Amino acid sequence: MNGIKRGMIAFPESLALLAMVSNQLGAAIAKSLFNDIDPIGMVCLRTGLGALFLLAFYRPNLRQYSASDYRLLIAFGAVLGALSYCFYAALALLPIGIAVTLEFLGPLGVAIATSRRWLDGIWVLLAGMGIVLLSPLAGGTALNPVGVMMALLAAVFWGTYIVFSNQVGHRFAGGEGLALSLAVASLLLLPLGWAASGSALLQPSVLVVGGVVALLSSVVLYSLEMEALRHLPMTVFGVLMSLEPAIGAVLAFWLLGETLTLQMMAAIALVAIAAAGSSRFKPFKT
Repeated sequence: MNGIKRGMIAFPESLALLAMVSNQLGAAIAKSLFNDIDPIGMVCLRTGLGALFLLAFYRPNLRQYSASDYRLLIAFGAVLGALSYCFYAALALLPIGIAVTLEFLGPLGVAIATSRRWLDGIWVLLAGMGIVLLSPLAGGTALNPVGVMMALLAAVFWGTYIVFSNQVGHRFAGGEGLALSLAVASLLLLPLGWAASGSALLQPSVLVVGGVVALLSSVVLYSLEMEALRHLPMTVFGVLMSLEPAIGAVLAFWLLGETLTLQMMAAIALVAIAAAGSSRFKPFKT
């Protein structure tokens, strides 16, 4: 076991790739149950069970933080809950690869907004071309407009999440901020999840699947990402992250039978190239 761990740390890129596979595998498993449980119910299970797992692991000391720390935590938890809700709502209406591609505009926008170089105009152009290919203007397969709107909202909340995550990471020790913010998110989502799915949330089979999704898309995801970021420059990590839409599309095809047109695949590729370019050529300090 130790040998495997040492090998993975020797190739930290594998940690980032495994994190993306884990996240998209969790999304595919969650979507497979959308006919039995409302997406908001699945979000509720993912955040709630994920919070329990992380709280048990990190055991945060609640007395060491100030009132301003907790105000930041509540805001971060609200953003995290809104991000999860919008993304799962988009998953219910769009192919996973497309939902992830549109959501990816959030971190791409943050990366570009924090830079003032002419080169970033190229990434904006490529991302814009990808979005046009997904729009009715390009004459491709029509996408559900509500699903597109929810995915774009998820992009906004993902960009906001990145900004808040940086602040929370500086104020809270280790993963305590993440565990507590996920608990806040689950408390905010619980009334919505119960109203949408009711006692179906307590069915043993649903709880088991919800636990698997929580482990894959919360516990395993964040743990692998944190470990990868300890050993990888931010630029390399950002480039690797650009593979996530493609990974989501492949897993959705394999597990759910979701197919994409060539036009959709071209759009995913353009946004991925834009994300990789904005990360690779951004002057991060590492």
